[in-house]
Amino acid sequence: MDHLAHYIIRGGVEGRERLRFMARVLQPGTDALLDRVGVAPGARCLDVGCGGGDISTVLARRVGPSGSVIGVDLDAEKLDMARREAAEQQLTNVEYRAGDLRDVDPPGTFDLIYARFVLTHLPDPAAAVTRFRGWLRAGGAVVVEDIDYQGCFVWPPLDAFQRYCALYCETVQRRGGDPFIGPRLPQLLQDGGFTQVSVAMNQPLGLDADVKVIHLLTLENIADAVVASSLATREEIDRLTAALRTIAADHTTLAAAPRIVQAWGRR
Repeated sequence: MDHLAHYIIRGGVEGRERLRFMARVLQPGTDALLDRVGVAPGARCLDVGCGGGDISTVLARRVGPSGSVIGVDLDAEKLDMARREAAEQQLTNVEYRAGDLRDVDPPGTFDLIYARFVLTHLPDPAAAVTRFRGWLRAGGAVVVEDIDYQGCFVWPPLDAFQRYCALYCETVQRRGGDPFIGPRLPQLLQDGGFTQVSVAMNQPLGLDADVKVIHLLTLENIADAVVASSLATREEIDRLTAALRTIAADHTTLAAAPRIVQAWGRR
């Protein structure tokens, strides 16, 4: 089975750079989330869909040398980059493994499992949540962050921005995902047997380029999947990309990333 078939965002170096930029913009909200959940020194963590390891390294620093982090991802090229970056940062308590969460069997149990922007791409997110619970020790925590694309906006309104959002959502849905999964997260955890389920939200927005560039990079990195799905031509993608680049450079335009719902619970 080609597990990459459901994932619409380009991998490799270009995909890694998008994730690096996004991690920097989202990090304050994710740091606040991890503070609320609590990541104890010495904890054993699993970062599912770790990409280039941005959160894996955050967790590795939080758990310290007595703890450990395993990052799992489909993209072997991103994992190679993550390994190099961990070595450059002299982090010896993090390791990366290639695999799909629907197949992988991590060793032992974990104190914390984290997944950001993973469930949105899965045809059966409930099954993934069930797997998470099976990998946790008693009292362990699951932490998920995922999107609600209905929350995207730009002001003043722009047709090109709405078209980009529609293309993203339709492409995800055609491959079995849910671009509006964010509000479902608490129920998914509750139905999966987790207790003490809590929820928060993170939504970067601003007039400066950072938040706006997320949309530009996202469009560039889904372009192949959009065209392959016959939802737009390459020429239209080029026009939309130019419009998003103009928005990013215009400091009078306000834009917001998708709403990001944060949910966590205990086994």
